Amino acid sequence: MTKITGSDWKQLGEMEDEAIDTSDIAELDDDFFNKAELRLPTKQPVTLRIDEDVLVWFKAQGKGYQTRINKLLRQYMESQVTEP
Repeated sequence: MTKITGSDWKQLGEMEDEAIDTSDIAELDDDFFNKAELRLPTKQPVTLRIDEDVLVWFKAQGKGYQTRINKLLRQYMESQVTEP
């Protein structure tokens, strides 16, 4: 996240859920969910050089090996993002 909110995220993270005041947040009703759109990141075709044994291992796991590689790359990317 790059947006600065002024929130004390450490303090909020340490609070019990019941202690967090959410009274100013509107309830989401059926109309909201009926109009909601799922937006997934677009996929970009790329040429990627991967060690043969790594590729063989992923393919041996069955259908969806590219999705699994993408998921692992995303997890790594998200672990490297530093929050302000």
